Amino acid sequence: MQQVRIETDVIVIGGGIAGLWLTSALRQHGLQTLLLEEHQLGGIQTSRSQGIIHGGTKYALSGNLTKASECIAGMPDRWRKCLDGVGEFDLSQVKVLSPHHYLWSTAGIGSKLTTFFASKALRGRVTPLKPDSIPQVFKHPQFKGSVYQLNELVLDIPSLVDELVKPIRQQAIKVDWKNSTQLLTNDQHEITGIKLQYQDVEYLFTAKRYVFTAGEGTASLMNKWGINEPKQQTRPLHMVMVKHSHPDPLYAHCIGTSTVPRLTVSSHPTAEGDWVWYLGGEIAETGVKRSASEQIEIAQKELKKLLPWIDFSSAQWATLHVNRAEPKQLSYIRPDAAYCKPMHNGIICWPTKLALAPNLADEVINLLQLDAITPSTQPATDQSNTQDLPSNLPLAPIAPPFWEDFF
Repeated sequence: MQQVRIETDVIVIGGGIAGLWLTSALRQHGLQTLLLEEHQLGGIQTSRSQGIIHGGTKYALSGNLTKASECIAGMPDRWRKCLDGVGEFDLSQVKVLSPHHYLWSTAGIGSKLTTFFASKALRGRVTPLKPDSIPQVFKHPQFKGSVYQLNELVLDIPSLVDELVKPIRQQAIKVDWKNSTQLLTNDQHEITGIKLQYQDVEYLFTAKRYVFTAGEGTASLMNKWGINEPKQQTRPLHMVMVKHSHPDPLYAHCIGTSTVPRLTVSSHPTAEGDWVWYLGGEIAETGVKRSASEQIEIAQKELKKLLPWIDFSSAQWATLHVNRAEPKQLSYIRPDAAYCKPMHNGIICWPTKLALAPNLADEVINLLQLDAITPSTQPATDQSNTQDLPSNLPLAPIAPPFWEDFF
């Protein structure tokens, strides 16, 4: 069997939002980088996200600013710079589904939070809206609540993935950890390479550092590596999808009595011109033990109660399970920021939130610089630090929109 050795500076393992953003960031710093993905670029967790670039407001629904809300506060503005074409990446071709996310309350519930939202602490993050400025979906005589505009935005994930993949397309290699790909280690638990067998050729990829951004799949890769720290936890969700022909989209959290939004809705356009409303929030967290039919029934009752003027009688319904992968925390609490932990000659990472992908890249680059992992070339403005790889290497496919498997 023919053998081919490919040396690089950094190998990123996992092609969700964290791996895609990180690979481009490393490339900009002059580091030759390969991205290895087992399934699809856009990942599993990323492609099934609601696309919200959080600013932390939903973590303050208890009436207090938390560390989590503070850590993520600057992310929307950083993303907006990229979307305007003046940030670290040019994401000006990414489709912005909504320039703002909203928060709405039913009659009576919002009054206790009005003072908090008007406080100096949240000034600039939350703006109460007058009736003539609220989203179209709420402009109905039956709506008696309040609407707030958040300093957050909602992105079309398929177009985001497409733009992040473009500059690194030939460096995004498909692997198969169960059959054709092997993680090689030595007695000191250092990674000595990654072996891929493809079309009667044995490829050996080696790097100065190996960065794991594989989401839920990181735990099994750590097992192959022979290490058991840091521990991983998963936070399961049972999301609901509603495909319908109502003309207006909705991008909003509904305030309930819990510190978690009662309902979080994002809207995604289909090729046929319909909308798929994607429902998360408390209903998704409490619904993990419900069957699909039970979860749909609960969602139908919630929408009828919250938005009774919208007719969903001809809508199509489906549900989707998503596991959010995170570093294990005491009492199973939500991590505050992106997590990066050096282990031997690797780095274990979880972004914890879509919005925190830039934060994760910052942390990894800082760790590499502390270890004196120096670029092989000058920082790239074109393809100057792109490696010439064998043309027959399998390229990882791009994940389709999540709703295409259901409608």
